[in-house]
Amino acid sequence: MAQGGVYLFNFTANKFQQANIVMPLNFNFLPVKKTINCKGQLLDLSVGRVMGILNTTPDSFFDGNKYQGLEGQSAQVEKMLKEGADIIDIGGFSTRPRADEVSIDEELKRVIPLIEKLKQNFPDIIISIDTFRSKVADSAITAGAAIVNDVTAGEGDPLMFETVVRLQVPYIIMHKQGYFKDMQVDPKYDDVVKEVIQYLSFKIEKLTVLGVHDIIIDPGFGFGKTLEHNFQLLKHLDLLRILGKPIMAGISRKSMINKLLQTKPENALIGTAVANSLALAGGADIIRVHDVKEAVQTLKMINYYRETV
Repeated sequence: MAQGGVYLFNFTANKFQQANIVMPLNFNFLPVKKTINCKGQLLDLSVGRVMGILNTTPDSFFDGNKYQGLEGQSAQVEKMLKEGADIIDIGGFSTRPRADEVSIDEELKRVIPLIEKLKQNFPDIIISIDTFRSKVADSAITAGAAIVNDVTAGEGDPLMFETVVRLQVPYIIMHKQGYFKDMQVDPKYDDVVKEVIQYLSFKIEKLTVLGVHDIIIDPGFGFGKTLEHNFQLLKHLDLLRILGKPIMAGISRKSMINKLLQTKPENALIGTAVANSLALAGGADIIRVHDVKEAVQTLKMINYYRETV
């Protein structure tokens, strides 16, 4: 590891110990793994990566119903790829507060034909499937996806962990408090940073024992957290690095930006760029965004700043 990496690891470890965070028995602190195996494609995360969002749901908080049909959705993906997206995240179930439930069959209808079309049109594309359902994850990986992005970290489906073990694909686990419909109704923590780290550490331990090799962690901005909780996590994002896993930050156009700036998602591009900059500076390896061009520019600026002597 480069000397700077050792310094960052030691600094974070000391900060972590000072925070008095309780970890699972036999949990080992390791430097962050910087590559993931996406069905034979090794993705290097050392320079940061941009994940472009494509929701096929009619009720997502920002882009619901914005891209109609397979052709419209495929055109948007092509645009994101040309702008520099490294991963395309496809979801067919809206997880915003008070969103309507959809059946597994409906979710499959929304995502599987699109994944098949994208793999046909863009053979080298890396697709992540945004789902908490094992059947959807299994079908999506078969159709051509290479990553499972689970906002419930296995709690939404008891078969998800064993499915990911069998599929042997990278698995993104996210922290959230409560259920989708009521998670933003007065969320409470004694210490949100400690509790998120402890939650993720226990998930990592279980998945590692089961045999999942590539785990990515997501603190879950906006999922059962107040404005203050979200910014506490953003400010102390570097503490999550002690878990030894790549970090994904999904902040794009979310309420933590809109509430602070008193704006709406469609006007939150500048706030998103600032939040993504802070996340990258704090150690995020992947930023999940609606606006790929601006995110790629943000990442380029951060990387150049880091490399400047």
